[in-house]
Amino acid sequence: MIGSLRGVVLERSSESTVLLEVGGVGYLVNVTPRTLAELEPTSQAFLHVHHHVREDAVTLFGFRERTELIAFETLLGAHGVGPTMAMAILATHSPHVLADIVATADIGALTMVPGVGKKTAERLMIELKGKMNIPMLEVESNGSTPSVIGDVRDALIGLGYSADEVRLVLREVGAISSPEEALRSALTMLGVRRA
Repeated sequence: MIGSLRGVVLERSSESTVLLEVGGVGYLVNVTPRTLAELEPTSQAFLHVHHHVREDAVTLFGFRERTELIAFETLLGAHGVGPTMAMAILATHSPHVLADIVATADIGALTMVPGVGKKTAERLMIELKGKMNIPMLEVESNGSTPSVIGDVRDALIGLGYSADEVRLVLREVGAISSPEEALRSALTMLGVRRA
């Protein structure tokens, strides 16, 4: 099994694959669009690799960071998630953001991934909760934290804030008792950042 590759990037394609030459052998490696943008032809590169073997194909998936590889393999462990869906999830959300999404049960953020509907997102949320190493948020006794966070996220995005800005500020809001209080705190923090 191939665990990592270090070599020269010969070429990259629009299908998010790179041809990496290692010791005179060219390896075709699937990467996320974010990683593809960082790999310039003729540059040296090191990739953590998941060597995926099926009856009809052998495929390499490469990642610049070990955390991406771990997230990819964790996603593959979830029922019904193959390499294509796992790569689509990581193309949309970095491992750190994905951990936040799972910690806050943000179904809406998972449905932003092409091919992931609400039912799939709900099932993934349940499966990933136990598999990912994520910080747990304080949950109100009535279990309202996930829906409060989702409501506040939707409101802030509706006001024109980016998904990344919203996710960062919701991490800092802390224990949330009501959507109004969370929205007020989040708007205050966002106002200070943009000032």
